[in-house]
Amino acid sequence: MRLGSGAFAASCVVIELLGVAVFLRGFFPVSVRSASRARLLPPAPEPAAGTSSNWTQLPPPLFRKVVIMLVDGLRGDFVFGSKGVEFMPYTTYLIEKGFTHSFIAEAKPPTVTLPRIKALMTGSIPGFIDAVRNFNSPVLLEDNLIGQAKTAGKRIIFYGDDTWIKLFPKHFVEYDGTTSFFVSDFREVDDNITRHLDNVLKREDWDMLILHYLGLDHIGHVTGPHSPLVGPKLKEMDYILKKIHISLLSKEREASLPHLLVLCGDHGMSETGGHGASSVEEVSTPLVLISSAFQRKSGNFQPPKHVQQTDLAATLAVGLGLPIPKNSVGSLLFPVVEGATMREQLRFLHLNSVQLSRLLQENVPMFEKDPGYQQFKESEKLHGNWIKLYLEGNNSEVLLNLGRKVLKQYLNALKTLSMSLSKQVAQYDMYSMMVGTVIVLENQAASSSSWSGLDLLILFGTLGHVLSLGASSFIEEEHQTWYFLINTLCLALGHEMCRNHFLGKDFDHNLTMEGDFQKDTEKILQYKNDHVDVPEYNKTHKLPSSLELPEGYEKWLGLASPWLILICCRLLRSLNQTGVQWAHRPDFGHWLTSSDHKAALSVLAFLSLVMIFILVQRRCSPVSKVAMALGLLGIYCYRAAFGNVFLPWQRDNKDISKGIIEARFVYVFVLGILFTGTKDLLKSQVISTDVSIKSRGLWEIYSGLVLLAALLLRPHNLPILVFSLLIQAVMAKCIWKPLKHDAAQITIMHYWFGQAFFYFQGNSNNLATLDVSAGFVGLDHYVELPAMFLTAFATYIGPILWAVHLLSFLSSENTRRQRSKPKEFRPTQPALNLFAGRLNNQSRNSAMGHACFCYAVICSIPVSAYIILVTSLRYHLFIWSVFSPKLLYEGMHLLLTATICVFFTAMDQTNLIKP
Repeated sequence: MRLGSGAFAASCVVIELLGVAVFLRGFFPVSVRSASRARLLPPAPEPAAGTSSNWTQLPPPLFRKVVIMLVDGLRGDFVFGSKGVEFMPYTTYLIEKGFTHSFIAEAKPPTVTLPRIKALMTGSIPGFIDAVRNFNSPVLLEDNLIGQAKTAGKRIIFYGDDTWIKLFPKHFVEYDGTTSFFVSDFREVDDNITRHLDNVLKREDWDMLILHYLGLDHIGHVTGPHSPLVGPKLKEMDYILKKIHISLLSKEREASLPHLLVLCGDHGMSETGGHGASSVEEVSTPLVLISSAFQRKSGNFQPPKHVQQTDLAATLAVGLGLPIPKNSVGSLLFPVVEGATMREQLRFLHLNSVQLSRLLQENVPMFEKDPGYQQFKESEKLHGNWIKLYLEGNNSEVLLNLGRKVLKQYLNALKTLSMSLSKQVAQYDMYSMMVGTVIVLENQAASSSSWSGLDLLILFGTLGHVLSLGASSFIEEEHQTWYFLINTLCLALGHEMCRNHFLGKDFDHNLTMEGDFQKDTEKILQYKNDHVDVPEYNKTHKLPSSLELPEGYEKWLGLASPWLILICCRLLRSLNQTGVQWAHRPDFGHWLTSSDHKAALSVLAFLSLVMIFILVQRRCSPVSKVAMALGLLGIYCYRAAFGNVFLPWQRDNKDISKGIIEARFVYVFVLGILFTGTKDLLKSQVISTDVSIKSRGLWEIYSGLVLLAALLLRPHNLPILVFSLLIQAVMAKCIWKPLKHDAAQITIMHYWFGQAFFYFQGNSNNLATLDVSAGFVGLDHYVELPAMFLTAFATYIGPILWAVHLLSFLSSENTRRQRSKPKEFRPTQPALNLFAGRLNNQSRNSAMGHACFCYAVICSIPVSAYIILVTSLRYHLFIWSVFSPKLLYEGMHLLLTATICVFFTAMDQTNLIKP
């Protein structure tokens, strides 16, 4: 007994998935780390040329209390732009009057919360794989500012995102965490923090207070950065900052040292409200340091300078009198220490330079030749000369000028050292990468050994897409590739339909000519091998033409169908702008989601839900039809409860809720329909005589997934689901059946359209377009597994629905063929004997098995090519901003493909074939 093609393909994809996992382990590198295992290193002594300095310990702190107010998703222009002027007047006043040191802090991708907190507290650049760990934060064992503060005996209080509590589980003397993933909550998640402020600001039993507000980020995820909800939230943040600042100022009269208030963001948000990629809006975050210790600056307001987000860890360490985290690649923000004496300033810069030079020595073999290291040694030498003059009591102009020169040298050295270390972040595990690549390539060679030829369009389209993955611009705009391919496919189908309808009779006449009967029959049989729809023969053994001319309207509907699909695709392209180059341009989706067009969105959502019911219910059981209707009604009520659409009796927003009850109402019907379909599938394994049971069960499962997709999609994206169902119905009725496409061609068409609909949703190859809000539909708190499943399903709705439709279509065609199969078939001619053999082979080698095999190969080829490309381009300028996110998407897509192939194999009763 041997494996059928479907089971073989599923096995190959699972093995390839293992290879990709090994490759990913080696590809996503570990950041530069200090080789020293000592938690605390003794501070470097002050350099002195020929003399002995008495400054051998860490400098004393500059600030008594530090409050860090981190607003999740706070973009730079929300503070320094027009929104800041309008909605954050107190913060703007402090900035313009010179009471602050303000910067634009650049966050490195991936711009998600977990790696950004690590960067802020350790000063290091986290690995890209932390974007995945963001959903389940591990304990942070790396040297960090919080750990240093606790070791020094400082008392830390935290309120906000519970990611901090997971990273620092035993570091806070008091804390209250809230989940960061329940993005439907705009207010309570922030009120839970603010309710502690009045009490804690009166107390003196703390040294650091950290507040992590989440509401602004949640608003961005659900409604975007230009939502009318953004302004009130910024006003709320401005009021809280004012309260904290006034309280700190009132306490400074009794304190020996000033206090420091830090306003910052972990990342920004894109024009669609997401984050994770490297657009300017996502990486630009405000960093505002507020203290009475800063000298008030006169003159016109200057635009904030750009710094690195990693610079904050070194700055806060110096400000609190703590050692700089040993893995930090950041440099001290010098304006913070401008008020100190010249000797203190040089001491701060020297400690930072020593820390960076040690890290460079431990990670770069030829560190002596590094320009930053050479500048540091020169600065340290000049610093020693300055100390010698200072200790000798020299107060001349020479000492001042030399001190200024040393400052400048140190600052240049710090900048160069920081840049050199940032480039060393990519330390790849080449062994794991090579092992993973070998597994993938060997598996790919095995799976393609029986790969059958496809027509030129499909072949060159697939190869063209694979080759395009080698260019960063093509990855950023990959949606254009798929739009081009499906448009070209529609034109090719239109040409084939015209040839079918207008040349069909002549072709049929030639087929029935007696002299060429044998030759043409063999030609047809060769073409029809493994086709989904096998033609029948009547008792006179006359070969019917597979290109028979349809009668009446069916002819013109068939001719018009490719053009109808083209029109649908063009309309879908205008719904969501995606990619990078044109993502900022307005689209129909933005117009619909604006508050001024809520009525239009309500009408469109209602009509879309009605069309979904009409297109899906035709093959559902009566019970499932009722469940589908009630489920779609529940979806509209859910969106109305959430405030996206109007109800006829609800014309205001007073009753807006989270829609939890309505969403759970829909989940009941989704599970009911899926249960009905699963029951039919299990029944079909027992009662094999009724071939329609499996087909009906698959359609029920497909219908349940459609209902779930309608619930998770945003209201303005519901037309995407309608057009998907419409195109599937048109192609099944007017293209695949009349043209007698084989299983391979139908499979690849499904794959192409599934990929196109992935981008029609507004998805792209950067993490910012990942809609995490879908993972919390119907949930009142964060539950990891359901949230991850719903997010993954919502992201890949297009590929999943087209793959399940493929399985349902093949099953229904197999059912129709078996029902119409002649009871007695006794061919008398040699050619018909050959065709009878083909019929027997068709029953043994299921179309599902061939479809599974083709689906596995067409999905595996891009992954196999891409891991070779990213290995060769691992030092490319855009490796982390463009190629790495695409690698994560490809890995997830391969996991999805493996699941689909296993499902195909389970449905294929001929996956084990006897020899």
